[in-house]
Parts: sequence; C-alpha cells; structure tokens
Amino acid sequence: MRKILIKNIKGLVQVGENLPLIRKGKEMQELPILENAFLALEDNEVIAYGLMEDWEGITDWRDLEVVDADGRFVLPAFCDSHTHTVFAKSREEEFVDKIHGLGYEEIAAKGGGILNSARKLAEMSEDELLQLAQKRIDKMIACGTGAIEIKSGYGLSVAAELKMLRVIKRLKETNSIAIKATFLGAHAFPLKFKENHQGYIDLIINEMLPVIASENLAEYIDVFCERNYFSLDEMSEILEAGTKYGLIPKVHVNQFSVMGAVSKAIELGALSVDHLEELGDEDVISLQNSNCIPTLLPGCSHFLGIPFGDARRLINANLPVGLASDFNPGSTPNYNLFTIWSLACIKLKMTPEESLNALTINAAFAMGLSETHGKICLGSKAPLILTKEIPSLAYLPYSFGELNVERIFV
Repeated sequence: MRKILIKNIKGLVQVGENLPLIRKGKEMQELPILENAFLALEDNEVIAYGLMEDWEGITDWRDLEVVDADGRFVLPAFCDSHTHTVFAKSREEEFVDKIHGLGYEEIAAKGGGILNSARKLAEMSEDELLQLAQKRIDKMIACGTGAIEIKSGYGLSVAAELKMLRVIKRLKETNSIAIKATFLGAHAFPLKFKENHQGYIDLIINEMLPVIASENLAEYIDVFCERNYFSLDEMSEILEAGTKYGLIPKVHVNQFSVMGAVSKAIELGALSVDHLEELGDEDVISLQNSNCIPTLLPGCSHFLGIPFGDARRLINANLPVGLASDFNPGSTPNYNLFTIWSLACIKLKMTPEESLNALTINAAFAMGLSETHGKICLGSKAPLILTKEIPSLAYLPYSFGELNVERIFV
C-alpha cells in the first residue's frame, strides 16, 4: 500500500465534505481553503485531512512518503470538459493565414479548418493517432489536468469517425485519469455532402450511431450548430437520434451567431452548452430554467480574435459558468488550463476564485464527474496538484506563462 503524507500545506483548496454539485452566481466566489493543513493519501485515496496541529495519531504513518508542502498549495486537478485531443497534425499554416487577415470562416471556405484536419486524419492509422494523443495527454496531466473530455469530429466519414472513437476508448483503458468520449460526427459537412446535408445526417444516424452504441464508444453526442455548419433543425434531428441510443448532448453553440440553439439543446437534455461567444436574452432565460452548464472557451476567443464569452452576464444572472480549453489544432492549440485560468481573469473579468470553481466543480459537473472530481474530500481518488512555492492562490492566474506545478498526484 502506497501511503503519502503531505504536510505544512499553505492552503488546501476546494476541500470539504458535502460540497455543492455546482456553484453559480455569487456562490462562485466561494472557495473553501484550509490553511496550514495536512493531507493523507493511501493508494491515492484521501483518507484524512485537517489542520497541522491535529495531524498526529490520525493513522499509522510507518512506511510512508512525507512531502513537505511549506509555502505551497494543494488543489484538485482541473477537469477539461471540452477538447479535441485526438487529431493528426497541427495547422500552423492557417495560423499564418490568420495573421494575413483571413477569418475562421474564410479559411474553412477555402478547404481549411475542420476539413483540413479530416483529410490528415483519414491518412493516419489508429495506432499512430493513439501515440500522438497519448503524448498530448501526458503534457496535459503535467499541467494539472486530471480529467479530459475528448471529441471525435475530425473523421467526417463512417470509418474515420469510428477510428477516432476507438482511439479514445483505448486511451480510457490505458490512462490513470478519467477520460470521457463525445461523438461529434456533426462537426462539419464533408465536401461530398456539401449540397446533400441530409445524406450525411443519414450516415450519422443510420451507420455511425448504431456502431457507437454497440461498441460503447461514447457517453455524449455533440453538434456544431452555427451558420455554414449545422442548422437548428439539423442539430435537433441528430441530437434526438443520439439520445435514443443513450448519448447525452453537449453542444457547440453561439460561436458566431445566436440561432436559438441554446434553448433547443437544453430542451433536448444538454448537459453543457459550449462556446457562447454570442449570447441572447432568450439564451440566458433558458439557462436559468435548467441544470445545464454554460461553458466558455477563452482560449478559442484569444486565438481567433473573436469576442470573449460574457461571464459576468452569466454570473450576474445567477448562473454557473464552466471553463475548458477547447484544445484543438485549428482554433485553440493550447491544453494548459493555467493559461485558461489567466485568460478568464484577464479577459472575462472573473475572479481567481470564480475561475477555479469553473475549472473544477462546475467543469466536473459538465463531464458527469461530480461525485469523484473537482474537489478534495474523504474517499476521493481524483488527481491533485501540488504547486511550487507561491505567495498566494491568485499568483497562479496572475503569473500567466509560468507553470507553477511542482508535482501531480495521480
């Protein structure tokens, strides 16, 4: 049995029993921190915590590793509820196009964007994709990510979409952190179906979904509902078909325009609605009458130079906010959630406490992991972050570009 005592912790963060499943509105400012604390682990399970003055006699401390965390914080690892971690190659040539003034939709119109990634992925084997994705996951863990949702969507054919989902399933089986799979066959229309949308939707419903269900390849289903991509009616048809196979909706909506997709996705049982760079009054009202997590992706806004999601409007409407990386090769080639924490503070005007709640408790809810992740409590086996010596918790998002992780407990 592997036993670890972390002692002299400057701040044990997001700790306690019976913490809420989500934090919303003014509650997002709440962040329980136990100062001058200890944390005891056996086989990575939290068996005790408390003040240093009370630690003696808690359990048998023979044959254990002692970690002195003087001047350091311990946090629950981040939950990244929106990523596209399985992809073939980077797309830095489009980065240069953006510098020259082309927009996201213009790049897509000339064969770039999602279709570019789909062409590259089709040429790559399952084993090659697995090796590349594992290297990325190792880097994500080193930056404090302790749970990852991964979408398909760079296949856009029956064979390639299933290939992506089988890679994700293998990653689940070989990694020590939680990984969730989302079927995003409705990411874009392949060129051969550009004028035959229903033909591709029929492939999704009649050929992809039955195999996904029979092989247990996904927990969630996603659609990119946006102008020039999937319409509101097309999104509805696909989500309704997915829910018949037990897949829960998590959708891309309101990245460039308000189309009524937030309300419709919530009506169809969406666990989260992601992007929300654009937001209408009806969207806010629908969210207030739901248990859906609005998830903002400031890394995407930063990289594409588009508006940032209005976190303050959501919080002032007594709503929860989630944050995620949107890690992908085209619009957000960043997996470091410390960077997202900084962007949330700087660009979304969220406080460090609000942002950390968005990356832990609320993000865990958006992944169906509330019982196990996003907090530190007795019985938890979720990964933990030990920071380097820092003056305060706010220093973590303040020092953007600096990685203040000393150790990850997985």
